Amino acid sequence: MRNLKGKRYWLVGASVGIGRDLALQLAKEGVAIVASARNETALKDLLQEMEPVETSAGTHAIVVYDVTDRNMTQEAIDKVGTIDGIIYCAGAYEPMAAHSPNLEALEVMVDVNLKGAIRVLAAIVPVFFQRQSGHIVLISSLSGYRGLPNAWGYGASKAAVIHLAENLRCDLQGSGVRVQICNPGFVKTRLTDKNDFKMPFIISPADAARHIVKGMKRGRFEIAFPRPLAIALKLLAFLPLPLYFALLSLRDKTRRSLETKQK
Repeated sequence: MRNLKGKRYWLVGASVGIGRDLALQLAKEGVAIVASARNETALKDLLQEMEPVETSAGTHAIVVYDVTDRNMTQEAIDKVGTIDGIIYCAGAYEPMAAHSPNLEALEVMVDVNLKGAIRVLAAIVPVFFQRQSGHIVLISSLSGYRGLPNAWGYGASKAAVIHLAENLRCDLQGSGVRVQICNPGFVKTRLTDKNDFKMPFIISPADAARHIVKGMKRGRFEIAFPRPLAIALKLLAFLPLPLYFALLSLRDKTRRSLETKQK
């Protein structure tokens, strides 16, 4: 188990949901958090709520940052100062079927979920690599394992984040820079509140944060939870594509049949 106490992390996407609870959990572990998001008021409230932490690199801080604004990235990094690791938790989600696209929402999901991570990492990774130390944690989703219905934009961007983490792991192996990918299932947040279907094994943001902290300590490349859903989706990912699509088609027909009977 790795000790996080005394470290300083930049947590991007810290104002609400998983990010906020993760900041609170890490502070309890003795980690100094530089919390970033667009909402300055929410960040100030978080700063007041976190347990005080002093480290050799500094204490808690907030840096207002919009990950979709390329020009803000270097300015934000300069304000962040010395860090031992970065957690990219910023996310955007809009349930959407391919036959009724919302282009603006699609672009936002790709910009926040993927391009924002790339902007931050392009500036941070060389610094970590040069000093031969650092910790990168990217928050993706179990939905990134394989294509799912009504996940156009979100699923694709999260699959790309998983791929990005694997790229980094390949390039940074042996450099002293650790890379981890976190793939949660359904977590009760303002994003999943948009769903109109029953979400299996849904958990609270506080529970999700505990899973992530535990995974960060263990140090394995992938942190995936809840376990039953993660195993089920991993098994589906191994199915031949024709069988996978046939199962999804059968599921849709069954759902439509049930909805018709209920009417």
